Amino acid sequence: MEPNWDIPDELLNNASEFNNQFYGRFNLKKGDNPVVMNNGIKKDYLFPTFYGDVTCAMAVFFCSYEKAEKLVQEKLGSKIKPVKMGKGRSLVAFSNYEYKKVLGVRPYNEIAVAIPLMVNPGIYNPPVLPMVLSSFKRFGYYIAAMPVTSDENTQRGHKIWGLPKVTQAIDVYHKDSNCFTEAKEKDGTTYLKIRVPEIGNTTAFDVSSYLYSLHEEQLKRSMTNFKGKFHVNKHMNLLFKKGVQPETPYIEIGDSESGQFYKNLEIEAHPFQLRYAENLSSCFDLPEKSVPSWVPVEKR
Repeated sequence: MEPNWDIPDELLNNASEFNNQFYGRFNLKKGDNPVVMNNGIKKDYLFPTFYGDVTCAMAVFFCSYEKAEKLVQEKLGSKIKPVKMGKGRSLVAFSNYEYKKVLGVRPYNEIAVAIPLMVNPGIYNPPVLPMVLSSFKRFGYYIAAMPVTSDENTQRGHKIWGLPKVTQAIDVYHKDSNCFTEAKEKDGTTYLKIRVPEIGNTTAFDVSSYLYSLHEEQLKRSMTNFKGKFHVNKHMNLLFKKGVQPETPYIEIGDSESGQFYKNLEIEAHPFQLRYAENLSSCFDLPEKSVPSWVPVEKR
């Protein structure tokens, strides 16, 4: 999908398309103020933003803990720590989305590049456990990068959450029971390519989690929710191995400026986990106005 730079004056009137039980959990509300786009158009969005008929191809890789920690703490402050996965590693998750229906907004593609983290963990930052248990209230994700095909959503991401969105071409295609996602530079060069199998153990997910971002030097926490059935492939044995090479690449990173960002994380070639889903229902809310006392609101 090529970048869409057009921003219409009006919101898309499509609320009637979001009518299953998942969306019924949430009460739609407007933000405190309309979002003013760079061209002066004002948009009075409803939140949480609903996403329907979503295709999601997720690949979770090991990366350097040192590099992930440096990135997270430069952006969010010293009280935020990536989850430790042993052997000097953390994780980085690539969630590749085709949003075919979006509340008030035209469809678009997106890649959310997330680092799992613990917020203000003190001395208690156990390795691995936050990734396999749901009881860690200080667990969340930092969005390290977020290419998106819609400039309207790039601006929304900057102005509401402080997300590092950038408007680029993102192609999604399917071949030999695999979903491929490619992010491209302005000149059309592919700098990131992810392969996710479309087959695996079928697992139902109904998940709520928090994304952390920095908006106007304030740490923000926003809830994201999704529900659907995924085809999952886990490689738990890689907890005890490092540098395993797959027969066929799951990730390819180019030498361009955007590609160097990912190379700096020292991402391993073989994924820790892979998930694929179609017809996913999801939503993403405004930053919370009040957060628990253990969340360090100021960056530093």
